[in-house]
Amino acid sequence: MTLLDGKKVSNDIKDEIKAEVDKMKANGEKVPHLAAVIVGDDGASLTYVGSKVRACERVGFESTMVRMKHTTSEIELLHKIKELNEDDNIDGFIIQLPLPPQINTQKVLMAVDPSKDVDGFHPENFGRMALDMSTFIPATPFGILELLERYDVDTKGKHTVVIGRSHIVGRPMSILMSRKGWPGNSTVTLTHSNTKNITQIISQADIVISALGVPNFLKAEMVRDDAVVIDVGITRVEDETAKKGYRIVGDVDFENVSKKASFITPVPGGVGPMTIAMLLKNTLLAREQRKG
Repeated sequence: MTLLDGKKVSNDIKDEIKAEVDKMKANGEKVPHLAAVIVGDDGASLTYVGSKVRACERVGFESTMVRMKHTTSEIELLHKIKELNEDDNIDGFIIQLPLPPQINTQKVLMAVDPSKDVDGFHPENFGRMALDMSTFIPATPFGILELLERYDVDTKGKHTVVIGRSHIVGRPMSILMSRKGWPGNSTVTLTHSNTKNITQIISQADIVISALGVPNFLKAEMVRDDAVVIDVGITRVEDETAKKGYRIVGDVDFENVSKKASFITPVPGGVGPMTIAMLLKNTLLAREQRKG
């Protein structure tokens, strides 16, 4: 069994990006600038945005955090997005989800300039991805592709089962794994809450990508020997013995599944760190495109 170490690979990617940024600085060029908009005081969102800001510092990017009250109206948020779209100093920006109930998430994501949409959520970028055109790939699926590539995981002709159909992970992952090229060229089955015989389908998979958000859903008896298992799930589970009072748990029963898998991602330390690294990679791409 080989551990797909997202922590190590993400650090490698950050070092590569830092080397690019150092070259930009040496040439007197403008370095990439990433902005993050956060509405409200959701603890997990604040932690996540904070880690993005620290990652920017590490690679030499400029970063801006835009904090807005949880009472912010949709019109106010759309006005802020218009400002960021028109600000030539900002190369890319993200809207941290979830948004408060008074704001229409789809409307907000549609308002982001596709050339600055480093999260890859705008329909134009999603459509370009589906058509195999160059674009911003959503950061989590992008991170999974990068892990598969750097560990030289064979995907050609394999049966990939994706569990979960969210627009952020499941659906883009199903498109990317079936695309021509590598990682890709696999036959994909997209499963979800209404899938019948899901256990049987999973048992036939060469590659399982689980983005369900149900702790320890994937058990050892559900996967075949030597399967590749990618765990995207991140759930806080109460644990009085833990220092913070909770543990981070994935969708996969890691202890038992790891005994059967050929490759597997841990939680934490697998897909999570890759997401931020690929957001930085998208921001670097955005800066290069704006330069051109």
